[in-house]
Amino acid sequence: QVHLVESGGGLVQAGGSLRLSCASSGRTFSRYAMGWFRQAPGKEREFVAAISRSGGRTRYEDSVKGRFTISRDNANNTVYLQMNSLKPEDTAVYYCAADDYGWGSSVGREYDYWGQGTQVTVSL
Repeated sequence: QVHLVESGGGLVQAGGSLRLSCASSGRTFSRYAMGWFRQAPGKEREFVAAISRSGGRTRYEDSVKGRFTISRDNANNTVYLQMNSLKPEDTAVYYCAADDYGWGSSVGREYDYWGQGTQVTVSL
């Protein structure tokens, strides 16, 4: 079992930055690929970014490429999402998730564990 807790969300103006963290406890963090997803009001959950177990591979949803960076610190059981040049359309609840089998899928149902989410609101 893995317990994931997100933090770092908040209210920021367009063009600003936030850094989300996801702390893991339970089973060995480095055995899991990790992903970030988001869900805006009235919309389905969508993939944002993923990172492999070692951190050597990453993938991003097209709309965040060049603005968001996913990284991980296996020694401290934490995955991060650095978000720069934020836009109002980035407003959503952001969730981290752990994948026990793949390397970092963009498909939410392939993830085994989820955090509770952290709200990100980007104002004009």
